[in-house]
Amino acid sequence: MSRSRLPALLAALLLSSALAAPGVRARPAEAVLPATTHDLAGHAMVAAANPMAAEAGLRVLKEGGSAVDAAVAIQAVLGLVEPQSSGLGGGSFMTFYDGKTHKTVIYDGREKAPAAATPQYFFGPDGKPMGFLNAILSGRSEGVPGAIASLYVAHKAHGRLPWASLFTQAETMAREGFPMPQRMSDAANSRIPMALTPDSTAYFSKPDGTRYHAGETMKNPAYAATLKRVAAEGPAAILTGKVADDIVARIHQEPNPGVLTKADLAAYQPTVDAPVCRPYRAYVICAPSPPGGGVGVLEILGILESTDIATRGPADPQAWLEFAEASRLGYADRDHYVGDPKFVSVPVQGLLDPAYDAARAKLMDTAGAAPGQPPFGAPAAATTAGIDHTAEPGGTTHFVIVDAEGNAVSMTTTVESVFGSGRMVDGFYLNNQLTDFSLSPTDPQTGAPAQNAVAGGKRPRSSMAPVIVFDKRPDGSAGGFVMAIGSPGGNSIIAYVAKALVGLIDWKMEPKAAISLPNIVARGTTVSVEKGADPAVVALLKAKGLNVSADAGENSGLHVIVKTKAGYIGAADPRREGVAIGY
Repeated sequence: MSRSRLPALLAALLLSSALAAPGVRARPAEAVLPATTHDLAGHAMVAAANPMAAEAGLRVLKEGGSAVDAAVAIQAVLGLVEPQSSGLGGGSFMTFYDGKTHKTVIYDGREKAPAAATPQYFFGPDGKPMGFLNAILSGRSEGVPGAIASLYVAHKAHGRLPWASLFTQAETMAREGFPMPQRMSDAANSRIPMALTPDSTAYFSKPDGTRYHAGETMKNPAYAATLKRVAAEGPAAILTGKVADDIVARIHQEPNPGVLTKADLAAYQPTVDAPVCRPYRAYVICAPSPPGGGVGVLEILGILESTDIATRGPADPQAWLEFAEASRLGYADRDHYVGDPKFVSVPVQGLLDPAYDAARAKLMDTAGAAPGQPPFGAPAAATTAGIDHTAEPGGTTHFVIVDAEGNAVSMTTTVESVFGSGRMVDGFYLNNQLTDFSLSPTDPQTGAPAQNAVAGGKRPRSSMAPVIVFDKRPDGSAGGFVMAIGSPGGNSIIAYVAKALVGLIDWKMEPKAAISLPNIVARGTTVSVEKGADPAVVALLKAKGLNVSADAGENSGLHVIVKTKAGYIGAADPRREGVAIGY
């Protein structure tokens, strides 16, 4: 699918966002907020996309649980109250910092393609890639879910409370009822195709055939039963046995049945990996390595390090032009070179080499017109790769946690599109993560394979970029914990996180002000500018010849916790219904 069609498709698939908060004056990030502010905590803090989930995580922390314990409880509740974004049937990336050993590790719960998948997995009977929406709604879009398996491995290493105890609140809510959140209601009552499938219609309809709306009590006894199994058996409850049978049966139904098997499910193992880190200003920023989105965020920041963006501030349109141009160059490289490193060679070190990024910065056309497709570069160790044809909508969520021992979690978790594939089993939605692969496996002009082409057992490329930031020691290594941050938003995640880091680090803004800055996402030939942004920014971008999509619905869901001398300051994106709470 051409990128020129992608904005219109995403507009049809995704919910529109609330307005950003323009014009917020910057204050130093280390400023002490009033003691009555709800997002200042002395011991521990949670920031998550739904108040009920955040409260579940905080309860675990108050009971002596670790940040990973709280993550398990939060994910269990989010799967119930935010099924449009994540759940038991999805995947995740977690960046974890151990406050005692000072080590950082990535828990990669990214979904995998079935062993029988081929590069032509998403081809139709005509021998051409099927339409993107048809691919989402097909049985071929589901990958092996990995979020629960990844949390289980992380809990074995860093949990303090019993695994089974962490599902109690979510199970009770599912069985006894919970008030339908507004965002869940908006999604369920939209015209998004995944909300109109037979499974969605059955779940969101009352006995009289009308649909549930915000504030009304919903129950999900099937989800409660599944959680009970997960509490007792761990990920085996999903990857083997009855639930696995149900997943396979549903995936093999029309239209376009998939080929995933029980053997694929049973064989799944999450990946535990080192993060990819790089210095930026006086800090070190760590995020998931490929196939995660960390490289994209870090390269954009590396390019910006050669600019004067830090001296300009958020009120200067030229600063946003610099951000847009750096984003376009960073995305060009990321889209071309990043794939699953177990299958393709990804030039991570080349992409993050300061000399390479400085050379990329010289291509930033901030003085004249730059309307065309930005070129991808030639970093060290790069191999020949074809043009990528990947679309990536954003049914995703993010949360951050810091516990009383100083352990930190930044976790992005997803079912991919809104309500995933629109198919449900046992109270939860199945993902459509395999549509994160390039539906066309080769460059039609050169025949070169795309880095992100489908292959059996391969993980699709992701934009998920849960970040943890540290002070930089004199030798350039990571020092003490500074902040945890991340966002949902499909391929826009990279720009959302980079924007917030610029606000926090370069412009020294308070967390709430930084994440509330208007979202400007520049990828390919289009710059998407959020409704509510300064008209002078739009005018400058257009004057430079860029293809600007103004008043766009850029629906970030940034969550951040920053460590200060007064304690932890947390913030939740005002575009969604999240909160930051602590004690």
